[in-house]
Parts: sequence; structure tokens; C-alpha cells
Amino acid sequence: MNIDRVQLDTTLAKIVDPHTGQNVLSAKNIRHLQVDGGRVLIDFTLPYPAQSEFDAWRARIIEAFAALPGVDAVQVNIRHEIIAHAAQNGMKLLPNIKNMIAVASGKGGVGKSTVAANLALALSEEGARTGLLDADIYGPSQPAMLGVAGPPESKDGKTMEPLHAYGLQINSIGFLIDADQPAVWRGPMATSAFSQLLHQTKWDALDYLIIDMPPGTGDIQLTLAQRVPVTGAVIVTTPQEIALRDAKKGLRMFEKAGIPILGVIENMGAYLCRHCGHVAPIFGAGGGTQMCTQYGVPLLGSLPLDIQMREQMDAGAPPVIAQPEGQSARLYRDIARKIAVRIARQARDMRSKFPDIVIERS
Repeated sequence: MNIDRVQLDTTLAKIVDPHTGQNVLSAKNIRHLQVDGGRVLIDFTLPYPAQSEFDAWRARIIEAFAALPGVDAVQVNIRHEIIAHAAQNGMKLLPNIKNMIAVASGKGGVGKSTVAANLALALSEEGARTGLLDADIYGPSQPAMLGVAGPPESKDGKTMEPLHAYGLQINSIGFLIDADQPAVWRGPMATSAFSQLLHQTKWDALDYLIIDMPPGTGDIQLTLAQRVPVTGAVIVTTPQEIALRDAKKGLRMFEKAGIPILGVIENMGAYLCRHCGHVAPIFGAGGGTQMCTQYGVPLLGSLPLDIQMREQMDAGAPPVIAQPEGQSARLYRDIARKIAVRIARQARDMRSKFPDIVIERS
């Protein structure tokens, strides 16, 4: 019995990606479909990293096709393909970095660096080539949080090799100065240090570079918004009104620069007592949701105030690595996937598709 191609397409149209809401046919996830007698061969591609879901996707597709008349066997090859997406104002992307994500907050003390580290690790764990740039020149914390120390190596005397931890490529001013040595620099010096860390690090074919921004809306933030090609920004806040006021300023700065807001993460949403299970909204409740409603951006997730997470970060073993099946790790993986899906739905970068036009006078 010949397999009806119309039935194949109809079956594909019924398989919906739970993260995008699109069926795999219209989303063009099927890169190749071949029928060989009663055997169906499918090449299936996701535009975001989801390595942990490959087996579930394979089972879902095989189950859908196995019910069709004439189908004896189904083989599904799955991979992800992360492409470069457009930055603000059509800015040219940096070499070897497809997508740059700024993780920012309006004020310090909201756990932004913890969030940045775990988001980077979650993307890496799902199979994406991920880097982490610690742009907090005055208070670098990623070296301690990831349990790695510098200084970075330079093979050519001009550029720095990124350090590595848990599969991430990392650089930080913290690798270049003593841990107890303050960076007593004025704005231009801090901005220059940030630019050197970004441009003079030999990032190796990154799908995503997570930038852990310093708090506030100062010189480094303006440099990033005006001179660095950013795919999107993530705003971290607590539910507290004072934190929300400053987070809104950061959000508006990125909006004015034309940088898409990928969403808001509400950190320290509530404290869960590990002994009695009591939940206490220490910093208030619902602030992140209200902010997202006000500015028309998604709430990516709410993270608890968790003493175990604090202990893991202090020990240089973030929860995504130290306790991958724990609640915090699951929340971070869910948030990271939402960010990757939102990026995948943005306009792709087309600058590399067109040749540079040079006019020469004869």
C-alpha cells in the first residue's frame, strides 16, 4: 500500500509545539521527509535548544505516524538549529556570536547575577553553545558563583581566551584583578574595560552570549544600548515597589534604544521554609505581574527566595548543575526555554546574506 503524502502533511499539521503554539508543518520544523516503501524518514529541526525534549518529540511523531495506513516504520532524526537574529537598528553582529542577551536590573541586590549564571547554564545544558560575560566591572561575582579563577590566557598577545566552567565560555574583570581589589575607575575607564572584555575575548562560535549587566542605567548600559548588537534584554526584579521602580527605568532605556524586551523575571518572589513548608512573600507579591501588564511584556517566571540556592551559588555550584532535578533548576530551564523561543520568533539577521557594496572610481 502506498503512503498518501496528503495524509502525512495532515498528520504533521496536527502536531503542535507546546512552546510556540504552532504546528510543525506551518513552522517548517520538517526539513526533509522521505518515504521508502512502508518506511518514513523525517529530519526534524527545532529553532531553539531543547535537547532534553528530543526523546519526547521523537515518541510523539512516531506515535502520530504509526497509525497511518501503509506505515511500517518511522525514523525521526532530531536536532536544533539556532540562527542569528537581528539586533537593534540593524546593527552588525559581532563575529562568532549569533545572539546577545542582556540580563539587567535597575538596582543591585535583586539576584541578577545569580539569574544570569543559571540562565546561561540552562541554555548550555539544553545543547546551545553559550557564553557568559560578567559586565559588572565594579562588582564582578561570576568567578565566585561559577567556581573559576583567572587570569585568561592570551595566545597572540592581543586577545583573551575565555575561561571555561560547566560548559560555558566565560570572561570577567574579576579574572584580571584580585578578588579583594576594588576597581576604582571613573565611567570612561569602566566602559573601556567592558568593551575590551566583549571585543577582545575570542568567543568560540556562540549561539548565545549572556551579558550580566551592572545595576542601574549608567555608562556601561548606554554603551551596550548604543554600540553593541543586542538581540534582546531580560529584566530582573523583586516584587518590592522600590525594586520595580528602578527595573522600569532599565526597561524603558532598552525600549528607547530599540532593543526588544524578552521579558521580566521576578526573583525572590516568596520564601519557602524548608522545615515547615510555609510560604512568605517577604518582598511583596504580584509586582512583576503588574509591571508586565503595564508595559505589555511577558512575565518569564517567578523564582523563590531559597536558602539552598544561596548556599550553592556561594559554593560555586549553581543549582542548574548542583541539583538539576530540583525546583530551582526546573524553573530556570523553563525560563531559559521561553527566552530562546521568543528569540527564535524574532526577525533573523540578514546582513550576512548580502554582499558589501563597494564603489570604486576608475
